[in-house]
Amino acid sequence: MSHEQLPSSHSADHRTGLWQELPRALSIKAISTGVVAALFGCSGPALIVISAANAGHLTNGQTVAWLFAVYFLGGLISLVMAIRYRQPITGAYSIPGAAIMSVALVSIPFAEAVGAFIMSGVIVLLLGVSGLIGRIMRWLPMPIVMAMIAGALIRFGVGAVESVGAAPLIAGTALVAFFLASRFLNSVPPVLVAAVVGFVVAYFSGAVQSADVDIAMVAPQFTLPHFSFDAFMAISVPLAALVIGAENAQATGVLMAEGYRPPVNAMTVVSGIGGILAGALGGHNANIAGPMTAICASEQAGDDRDKRFGATLVNGVLFCLFGLFAGMAVPLILALPKALIASVAGVAMIGVLLAAFQQAFTKSVGYQVGAFVALVVAMSKLSLLGISSPFWALVAGILVSELLGEAAKTRKHREAAGPAAEH
Repeated sequence: MSHEQLPSSHSADHRTGLWQELPRALSIKAISTGVVAALFGCSGPALIVISAANAGHLTNGQTVAWLFAVYFLGGLISLVMAIRYRQPITGAYSIPGAAIMSVALVSIPFAEAVGAFIMSGVIVLLLGVSGLIGRIMRWLPMPIVMAMIAGALIRFGVGAVESVGAAPLIAGTALVAFFLASRFLNSVPPVLVAAVVGFVVAYFSGAVQSADVDIAMVAPQFTLPHFSFDAFMAISVPLAALVIGAENAQATGVLMAEGYRPPVNAMTVVSGIGGILAGALGGHNANIAGPMTAICASEQAGDDRDKRFGATLVNGVLFCLFGLFAGMAVPLILALPKALIASVAGVAMIGVLLAAFQQAFTKSVGYQVGAFVALVVAMSKLSLLGISSPFWALVAGILVSELLGEAAKTRKHREAAGPAAEH
C-alpha cells in the first residue's frame, strides 16, 4: 500500500463511512485529548505570535488577522486531513517560525514579510507536488527519524517536570491525578482527569487570573503583500525549511511511530496551500504541526488508533473558533496557569515518546550512533540559518551514520541474520 492510499478497512463510499465512524471516533478520550491539544496550541504559542506582532509594531487589526489566519486555517487543515485520511494529521502553524518573526520583523516591513509568507507556501507546495518530500521520507533511516522525534518532543516531558517546580500544588496534583486515573479509572481518560483536577486546584488557589494581553476585539486588518529578495532570503527560505524539516517531519515520524502510514506528499501539499492562504491573510503559515499531531495521535486519544482522528477533529473545530474569536479568546486561554498546561501536555506525550525511543534504539535495526546524534541535536537549542534543531538533527544523524558506514553494517547484519531479521 502506498503512502497516499487510505487504509484498506475503509469502504468505497467514503462519506457514508465517515458518518458511520464519527460517533465512535468522537469518544470521551478523543474529545478530551483534542481539548488538551487545543489548550496547548492556543496558549503559549498564541503569545509568541502576539510578541512577534509587537516586535513588528503591527496594529491590533493586523495582529488579529495574523491569529485568524494561522488558527482558522490550521483548524481547517485538521478537519480536511482527518476526514480525508482518517488519521490524526493535525494542522496548526510553526511555533519556531513565529519566534523567528520576532527578529525578522524588526528590520523587514510587514508588507514585505507578508509577501515572503506567501512565497514560503509556494516553495512548500512545489516540493509537495513534485513528490520529492515523500521520496526523502521513505529513504530516511527510521531509527534516525524516531530519535529526532524523541529529542524534539522530550521537552514536553521535561516541561511537565519543570512545571512541578514552578507550581508544585497545581502541576503536582495534576500529575498524581493522571497516574492514579491511569491505574484505577479505565473508563475515564487520564489526561482529562489531570486537566480537570489541575484546573480545580488552580481555581481555588487563585492561580486562574485574567491575562494582561494588549489586543482589542477588533476586525482583522489585512495587508497587501510586497515582494522583495531580502525578505525572501530572510523569511521564505527558513520558514519553508521549518515547515518541511521540523513540522512535517515530526508529524510524519510521530504517525509512523504510532503505526500509521501517513500521506507524506499530501501533507506537504496541504501545508503549502495553507502557507499561501495564511500569507495572503497576513499569517506566517498554516501547516501540519508536529506537536499537535503528537498529542492527538497518542494513546490518550483512544485505544483504537483507527478512531484517534476524532481528537484531530475536535482540535480543528476549537482552532477554527479560536481564530474566529481571537481577540476575545486569547485573554481567556492565557488566564490558565502555564504550569497546568505544561503538565497535562507532558503526560499526553508519554506514549508517543516511549514508541519513538523504542523504535530509535532497537539494536537489531541498526543506525544506533546516528540515532543518538539525532537525539541530542534535536534536544538542543541549535539554530543555524534560521532553521531549528529538528531539521539539523536529521542532517547530523544521517551524516554521522554515513561516516561510520552504519547503513552497510546494518545490511550485512540483516543478510547474516537471514529472513528472521526482517520480522
